[in-house]
Amino acid sequence: MVMAISLTENMSGLVWMKAFLSLTDETVPLRPRPLPILPPDASHTGPAPRVAVAVVVVGASLRLGRPTMASPPTLLFLFTVLALSLASHGPPPPPSPPLHATSSSSSSSSPFLSFSPPEGGLTHLVVHNRTGEVYLGAVNWVFKLSSELAKLRSHVTGPVTDNPRCYPPPCVQSCPHELAQTPNVNKLLLLDAAHNRLMACGSTSQGICQFLRLEDLFKLGEPHHRKEHYLSSVAEPATMSGVVVPPPHHLFDGGDTGGAGGKFFVGTPIEGKSEYFPTLSSRRLTANEENADMFSFVYQDEFVSSQLKIPSDTLSKFPAFDIYYVHGFHSEQFVYYLTLQLDTQLTSPDASAERFYTSKIVRLCVDDPKFYSYVEFPVGCTAGGAEYRLVQDAYVARPGARLARALGVDEHEEVLFTVFAQGQKNRAAPPRETALCLFTLRRVKERIKERIQSCYRGEGKLSLPWLLNKELACINS
Repeated sequence: MVMAISLTENMSGLVWMKAFLSLTDETVPLRPRPLPILPPDASHTGPAPRVAVAVVVVGASLRLGRPTMASPPTLLFLFTVLALSLASHGPPPPPSPPLHATSSSSSSSSPFLSFSPPEGGLTHLVVHNRTGEVYLGAVNWVFKLSSELAKLRSHVTGPVTDNPRCYPPPCVQSCPHELAQTPNVNKLLLLDAAHNRLMACGSTSQGICQFLRLEDLFKLGEPHHRKEHYLSSVAEPATMSGVVVPPPHHLFDGGDTGGAGGKFFVGTPIEGKSEYFPTLSSRRLTANEENADMFSFVYQDEFVSSQLKIPSDTLSKFPAFDIYYVHGFHSEQFVYYLTLQLDTQLTSPDASAERFYTSKIVRLCVDDPKFYSYVEFPVGCTAGGAEYRLVQDAYVARPGARLARALGVDEHEEVLFTVFAQGQKNRAAPPRETALCLFTLRRVKERIKERIQSCYRGEGKLSLPWLLNKELACINS
């Protein structure tokens, strides 16, 4: 089941769109339904009603309040979804003023509470599902806020004396390149609840990570002596995504891990440096942050390991090829990613040719250390004859009673909310025309299963030209 609405349309009524999940060589249309973002209210003639609590990122400020639906569509996507999910439960009581929040507007009547980091550049946000506390990743900083955006703690991560050409980083061995004070952009911010810590990975020193204690952001460790500790040298935000999978007994009964570590899946662009970085990998998490096995591959022998690298043949033919990991999540026995990658079927190998991109859903079994279960499928939306194929953000949430009724699903069902920009060009500066598309995970899993089964019957192609260097037909097995 797929739902979609246009973020560029008037959001005070019902909007119809058509969306698709492409699991074969052709686009597979799925049944569209209207999505009532605002329930009709015949007695209401004034401004658009307000939804529940939402959080907005405008520029470099974080805001908490109850915005009207007439607000510009510049909402941080994760919290747009939060507003939709909570709307069915009625508005919460107004939040009390935060101790350290700043005004979001020069107007004293602004409905927002806000928090602005000293150097701007908010990149990631994580909410603790038990305490409601908010953790923010920014340029040179990590912050801990209360559920009302009061600043509780902060931890400085930069600037760092560095040069992106230094491998290993200067903190490990001397480097012949000129060093400079370099801003450290937060690339990953993940909760490792099993070990009561936060993982904050930056853009400097080849992408090393710090482990911070949840209570006070005290630095527990910063592994940086082995090549497995270097995750990415790409400074561009919103291109790298990670998923922490806790140990099974912590996941299912909430108990202490007893020292077990869990797994860390990470996807990142590599900017042509396939000899240094895998594009997707599964790493070990250890209870001790300075353990030598921290971030080592879950499996590794002479021929196979828990990683995927972009082949040198692909980079020779398409030097600009890369995979950008927009969002990752864990559901049941699978890890999923929403990615954006160069479409090698539409883009000419000529370096001066126009580049086309395609969005993919990537899926991998959590307990597959050799990555044999890796699959990817195109995904996107259409509306008014226009295609929306550039994924911008995504989030998984349960819809709440009112939205669930509108979608015709159970309110406990997981829904994948995705934002796409129009077309397949201009990845770095996508068009302003965007669409919010909703997919139930149940239906996504069904379609993936159907496609895999059809491939085992010899129908269609494997559709992994970047990894296999060519299109291979499925084999009847």
